[in-house]
Amino acid sequence: MRASGAVTRSTLRQQIADALRDEVLSGRLQPGREFTVKQIAEQYGVSATPVREALFDLSAQGLLESDQHRGFRVHQFSVADYRAMVEARALVMDGVIRGVFREQPPSPERQARYREALVSVRRRAEEAARAARAGDLDILIGYDLRFWRELGALAGNAYIGDFLHRLRVQAWVFAVPYLRGDADVRDWLWQGHSDLVAAVTLRDREALRAVVDHYNGHALNWADRLAAGDPDHLGAGDPARPDHAPRPPGAEEDPDPAASEA
Repeated sequence: MRASGAVTRSTLRQQIADALRDEVLSGRLQPGREFTVKQIAEQYGVSATPVREALFDLSAQGLLESDQHRGFRVHQFSVADYRAMVEARALVMDGVIRGVFREQPPSPERQARYREALVSVRRRAEEAARAARAGDLDILIGYDLRFWRELGALAGNAYIGDFLHRLRVQAWVFAVPYLRGDADVRDWLWQGHSDLVAAVTLRDREALRAVVDHYNGHALNWADRLAAGDPDHLGAGDPARPDHAPRPPGAEEDPDPAASEA
């Protein structure tokens, strides 16, 4: 009975952590929002213990801040934080690209694993595109995170995958408050999911590097616009918003965007 209870509590802890993470990712829990263990426990109708554990889990992931006297607060990332996230993932992904192509030619086992994984990755890319066309940011975030998670699994290093996933979650947390209510959100979203899948499928190193460079350059360009506080991209009384962020040099027009922030 004790083991069963432990499993139940652990499962509840994870469910609460997942639910709160979704609230932060969706922007329903805004950066700077404060709350206590008691408030969350009452909201979900559960005891304080799994809530406290879930909140500390999210704090360890960098999404919440813990205050001994005031409870918890949703972490507020700055533009500088966002730039650092992008730069960190660019460095790691550069190493991943080199590692993916180290085995020449790939073994039959590796080829089979690639083909199987890419079926799901390609589907995620298509789903992200549909969500972007519909302007459904909630669905887009979920598909985008799954797309990168599954694509990253091809590298075969779970530690790298976890690190990059954490960065992308944090990047979305930073971006979402700027996107809610923006009618032109689709104008700036990154559109290279399918190109990335094609490059990986063909094992084209140069094409893969070009798409990844575009992905990271796009994000850094957006960060520059936010940091500059371009008046063409500000609403009255609003924080800087990424409306109509220009494409990086060399980017091609695509009337059917597959979107991603991170």
